[in-house]
Amino acid sequence: MRVLQSFPEGRATTNPYLLQLSRSISPHVEVLGFTWRRALTARYDVFHVHWPEILLQGRTPARALARRMLVRLFLARLRWRRTAVVRTVHNVRSHESSPRHDQRLLRRFDERTTVWIRLNAFTPVPPGALACTIPHGDYRDWYSAQTPGTPIPGRLLYFGLIRAYKGVDVLVDSFRQLNKSDPEPNTQHAVREATVTTAATLRIVGSPQSPELARRLRVAAADDPRIALMLRHASDTELVDAIGAAQLIVLPYAEMHNSGAALLALSLNRPVLVPRNAVTTALAEEIGADWVFTYDGPLSPQVLVDTIAQTRRPRSTLTPDLSNRRWAAGAADHIEAYDCAVRSLRSD
Repeated sequence: MRVLQSFPEGRATTNPYLLQLSRSISPHVEVLGFTWRRALTARYDVFHVHWPEILLQGRTPARALARRMLVRLFLARLRWRRTAVVRTVHNVRSHESSPRHDQRLLRRFDERTTVWIRLNAFTPVPPGALACTIPHGDYRDWYSAQTPGTPIPGRLLYFGLIRAYKGVDVLVDSFRQLNKSDPEPNTQHAVREATVTTAATLRIVGSPQSPELARRLRVAAADDPRIALMLRHASDTELVDAIGAAQLIVLPYAEMHNSGAALLALSLNRPVLVPRNAVTTALAEEIGADWVFTYDGPLSPQVLVDTIAQTRRPRSTLTPDLSNRRWAAGAADHIEAYDCAVRSLRSD
């Protein structure tokens, strides 16, 4: 079986989740990296798409127009060749705004999809569609050659792409308020808060979505020496160093459905703080509530203080339980999804 993935080969910035997927299934199927020539001329049995909106993106209006034409040809070829389409749904909805004509093309992708893969049981799929749940794999093998350092007491870290919905500006604002609180003296709670506030530092590592977002973060952090920014793509070594130095990873997404960043941090044995919803509650139950901390409502300085204090307590396990996230099992499930998609088209 030949499977065309929707991402190209050989890019340093390619999401490690996608690269691990490709490596884990390649012993069982022939994996093709995406190029437009290959998509329109090569022979393959399955097209596996992750974020179809990326296929439509162009840096200039002319390139975007060319991409739309290519996508139309590609959809026609998928239909003519009766090629199975498998779609992994990473988000409930796209975080990219799309023009109306692009939305029509994306709906055509949905109509061509044979099997839907969701990363958790809470992801909606079209009624009556063939679907399976394959949990997001871990990153332990990916970073097995690198050892995280010793965490710095009070160090908080956000890492990953910086987009408006991920709430990084809220994290910076909440952190800045830590030294503005005035707790009642001579209480155990006040001593704990004072200790956390004195030791706390914050690091932001990742590439902002826009220059305006980068500018806002620099302005917000400019007069607080406890905040350090690295606003660019981080290498694997830089990322492991940053995560290893953190006592707590904070991911204050306004909308959190699946988070590779959370699983990456857990793979390197660092606890995470995430907003509470059905998905993150299930994650805490699966991996351990002393590794996955959740909060209700908007992120606040008190949430940061309380969670830092909790991370200093002994944990029930030395490492997070990621036994359900092994890539060997995920690879077998993907091969089964591909087989199911091909059989479904043939039966029709």
